[in-house]
Amino acid sequence: MSSDVPASGISLPLDVVAIQKLLPHRYPFLLVDRVVEFEPHQRVLCYKNVTGNEPFFEGHFPGHPVMPGVLVIEALAQAGGILTQLTTQMTADGRLFYLVKIDSAKFSKMVVPGDRLDLEVTIVRNIRNMTLYSGIARVDGKQVACAEILCAEVKS
Repeated sequence: MSSDVPASGISLPLDVVAIQKLLPHRYPFLLVDRVVEFEPHQRVLCYKNVTGNEPFFEGHFPGHPVMPGVLVIEALAQAGGILTQLTTQMTADGRLFYLVKIDSAKFSKMVVPGDRLDLEVTIVRNIRNMTLYSGIARVDGKQVACAEILCAEVKS
């Protein structure tokens, strides 16, 4: 697998080890497996491999596993956090971002084991210590969910 080095100087793709340096999330709540595209101050494309052994599938729903929509939105928010961290060349140390608002969330298809959930997030605008993101989640190129997500940085 070859690495692509964009103008930002970041070598892509980024794996889970690199992602864990950017986000405080850990298993079972880290919902991004790989970063494949990055444009500073603009957009990021990440993905999550959805596997049948995810802990939430045990109860959602037995015999008919479906990834909860709130976790699809959380995965988009984590991709947004990665975009901000890569843009500012920061690590997770001393920085926490909280999801403070979700607007226009729409779910158009279920996400099930075996899917690769592609997470495309763009920055709409920065407002003081907050960032408004627009996110689209896709499986096989088809939109499964979208939302506008507002996250605020809280100094730890």
